[in-house]
Amino acid sequence: MTNKANHYSPVCRAVKYALASGLALGLYSTSALAQEAAAEEQKVEKIAVVGTRAAPRSIADSPVPVDIIGGDELMKSGSSDMLNMLTTTIPSLNVQTTPISDAATLIRPVNLRGLSSDSTLVLLNGKRRHRASVITFLGGGLNDGSQGPDISVIPGIALKQVEVLRDGAAAQYGSDAIAGVINFVLKDAADGGSVEVKQGEFYAGDGTSTEIAANVGMPLTDNGFFNVSMQYKNVDATSRSVQRGDAAELAAQGNPAIAPITQVWGSPKIKDDISLFANAGLDLGNDREAYLFGNYSERDVTGGFYYRNPHNRGGVFSNDGGETLEVIDTAGLGNCSNVSLFDGTRKLNHNEITARVNALPDNCFTFFSMFPGGFTPNFGGNITDTSLTAGTKGEFKSGFAQGVFYDFSASVGRNESAFNIINTVNASLGPDTPTDFEAGKYIQLEKNFTADFVKYVNAGLYNDVAVAGGLQWTEETFEIVAGEVASWEIGPYVSQLTNGSNGFPGFQPDDAGVNTRRNYAAYVDVQAEMTENLLLAGALRFEDYDSFGSTTNYKITGQYRLNDDWALRGSHSTGFRAPTVGQANVRNVRTAIFEGELQDVALLPPTHPVSLLKGGKELTPEESRSYALGLVYSGSGFFFTADFFRIEVDDRISQSTEFDVTQTDRDVLRAAGVRGVESLSKVTFLTNDFDTVTTGLDLVANYSTSLLDGRSTFSLAYNWTDTEVKRFTAVTGDFKVSRLEKDLPDHRATLTWNQQWQDIDMFIRGNYYGSFQGVHADDPGLTGEGSAKVTFDVEVAYHWNDNFSVAIGAQNVFDTEPERLPAEFSSILGAKYFETSPMGINGGYYYLKGIYRF
Repeated sequence: MTNKANHYSPVCRAVKYALASGLALGLYSTSALAQEAAAEEQKVEKIAVVGTRAAPRSIADSPVPVDIIGGDELMKSGSSDMLNMLTTTIPSLNVQTTPISDAATLIRPVNLRGLSSDSTLVLLNGKRRHRASVITFLGGGLNDGSQGPDISVIPGIALKQVEVLRDGAAAQYGSDAIAGVINFVLKDAADGGSVEVKQGEFYAGDGTSTEIAANVGMPLTDNGFFNVSMQYKNVDATSRSVQRGDAAELAAQGNPAIAPITQVWGSPKIKDDISLFANAGLDLGNDREAYLFGNYSERDVTGGFYYRNPHNRGGVFSNDGGETLEVIDTAGLGNCSNVSLFDGTRKLNHNEITARVNALPDNCFTFFSMFPGGFTPNFGGNITDTSLTAGTKGEFKSGFAQGVFYDFSASVGRNESAFNIINTVNASLGPDTPTDFEAGKYIQLEKNFTADFVKYVNAGLYNDVAVAGGLQWTEETFEIVAGEVASWEIGPYVSQLTNGSNGFPGFQPDDAGVNTRRNYAAYVDVQAEMTENLLLAGALRFEDYDSFGSTTNYKITGQYRLNDDWALRGSHSTGFRAPTVGQANVRNVRTAIFEGELQDVALLPPTHPVSLLKGGKELTPEESRSYALGLVYSGSGFFFTADFFRIEVDDRISQSTEFDVTQTDRDVLRAAGVRGVESLSKVTFLTNDFDTVTTGLDLVANYSTSLLDGRSTFSLAYNWTDTEVKRFTAVTGDFKVSRLEKDLPDHRATLTWNQQWQDIDMFIRGNYYGSFQGVHADDPGLTGEGSAKVTFDVEVAYHWNDNFSVAIGAQNVFDTEPERLPAEFSSILGAKYFETSPMGINGGYYYLKGIYRF
């Protein structure tokens, strides 16, 4: 056996010692030795903490594929949204634009390697990050019913680096890590800092964003650090819309109340978006330390909704498809009748309709008199996100546990979404309806307690074997808070008109409540260098939930170094994703498009009597099997990896197709004592209904050289992903299968050139998006083929001195246009582009920023 002290360099020994006590992927050591070692190591190679519970490894020595994006690299972007920052550097990561999609407008889902947003585990400083309270109901097929974390609250200025593990890791980290793991590592400097001011705007002249961000590191006594970051921004809405055909027709008929654009497709308005992140560590002496980190984030978001036509919107203006205006009798005098919109077969013009409405008796009311041009609700909410993690780690120095590194931690995370909808009505209240409503809240609360241990054991191999083990206890709570009474109230005119705030009815008291689930886990993780060239590792995790029971998963990985430059690596694992408490209990009513017509759809818990009638049943975990094989080259300033993967997922959780609720269904349910079924016309629910196989290839290459009297770095990242649905039933439906297989482009790539001179930095990035299935408004009738696109980003920075820099740049600098909707599609809903466009729909964006470092 080779002596460990001789095999590892002093730098590697220091890093290993500092990080071993952080086996749960916690903070880097605050000791001076560890800081010096990490700084020295970073000059040579990128070090990853995620993916191993032993000492951290360079990405070239990792047996699983890991991408590392430095904080400075992330900040080279016009966007201050963390989702957009990541997608420009990681081709296997996709973010779908969601212009009109209920709560998904507020918290956008992210997809790694073609799987849903809650199939990727998110860590902050190595600790599990809590989920968002929003469940995606209009998730473009891929994310329907998903409940992932809100990554957008994390400001780029707070980050030291981001580590993306592109491999199944549920056997190491528990539920959700089917597609991989993203670990956000906060800055831990004890001095210095920076302030950044940035402003930008889309070429179209909208979406103006203003951002102020700051980071400062401070000492915490002589043996620790306190690093705090802040970001404040406001972003105006965008519009990529044309006038709807029906609205244009009304305007041509002389209706002066029609807005120039009645329905807006674009990014929402974000107001007073503030995020505060803090990270602290304190060396307690005797190889022990304490750590603390957390955040407070809040923002207001407002987006558009579907236009309500003043002639034919059901349940508000008309109940017969626009033949007559529905009229209600507010005094019970019996002298009211509906207003016909026709004179024989001739459609009346606006002035003629107005004259008939004005001629009604005073006690006769129609919503046409309140909204002669119709109305378009605006949906939004206030999102508040908080978290706090505290822990201690170190090494036992005596007793039976001598030589064991430990990490004890506790964390709590809370995400609250308070929904509101304005410029709409509760039609059943008649003329007494408000037009602004507080529709209620979703609240997600998670608590975690972990105890993690690692010991290096002399087993007579090339190096000591790292043996890790630990326990974790989790409590997850999902709460629904009822909206204000007017948002759900059944008014006196419900026999003629619909109740609830139109577009997003408030949560009723019967819907409100708190649901909680607890689970515990135990794991063991072993990593051994069998020879100088062969590394093997294995993990086993048992997890028990008080809802559906227990699950056991395993993972094996290995790397074989062919020579100093080339290595082979591979892995196989099983995994799972537990249904969330929210997915099992959520209720919601949304407005959706069916063959161009608006209809209300109720999403009910899968065990609700209506759901059971349509095939619903209690949710069970998704189960996965992952396989990966990779090739690594690292030498002569060139780094290259190629990784093939296959992910099989059974019993995937998603939203069912929409089912009609017939009068016979209502009679059966009413006889069984089920309340509130009278207003249901269509229902959907979450279900385990289909299996998928996702196959893909990731290529990553980096090369650095001296060029043009400066330093050049070239980076290429390419991803091919193909998803096939192997099993499904009518509960899922053919259209959703098509979306799962075709909505995301099979091919994505980025090629980046970074150039550094003494006073000037520059980068140019090309982005390739392959062809995709264009779908609009989740409507099978608004589907087409989206062609491949190439966009370019550029930034040039000038350093006035050591402290101050100014940069100007643009994303999609040539304003490459997204895939346009056919003219006949645009006229239906007023959109220019397919909303599933992988490059977004907003076009070119330019920005200017100033940075002061101290």
